[in-house]
Amino acid sequence: MKKIFLVITGLIVMACAVMPASAFTMKSLSITVSGNGDAQVDMNYDLSFVEQSAVFFRIADPVEELKSAFDSESRQPVTVTQATSSSAHVVIPSFASVTTTGGKSTITTPSLSFERAQDVLNSYWFAPLVSPDFSPAVTTVTFPDGYVAAWYDQITIPSVSHTLS
Repeated sequence: MKKIFLVITGLIVMACAVMPASAFTMKSLSITVSGNGDAQVDMNYDLSFVEQSAVFFRIADPVEELKSAFDSESRQPVTVTQATSSSAHVVIPSFASVTTTGGKSTITTPSLSFERAQDVLNSYWFAPLVSPDFSPAVTTVTFPDGYVAAWYDQITIPSVSHTLS
């Protein structure tokens, strides 16, 4: 009986060793821009077992990583209102620029790229064990008048200008 247990355990370990490593996968990115240019950013993602372990043992802190990433691109400090093992919510002041001409406001968002996220991930000890996908399956930018711009499986999101109706 003990030999059967050891054989089964060995087979399970070997199966786990040859399975492809899954990793961080960005499922969706939703950016809601307000009339003054502030933005609420909502992200949904999956973490691998290794990444979840790194968060659990405090080797990696998603809240600090997100705050650091957005702070480096923002003119003002951002607020991470929530970060879990599957989602994050961030408020970014002055995310978009707002110009008013002839009584009409035009909001312009900056371009976004997640290519730098790969560099951050590569600095962790578990980097060789994972293969992340930082291109959101769907990205939406929603403006105050309800206009929505969308992209699919894009790692870089272009700047968007929209004149409010």
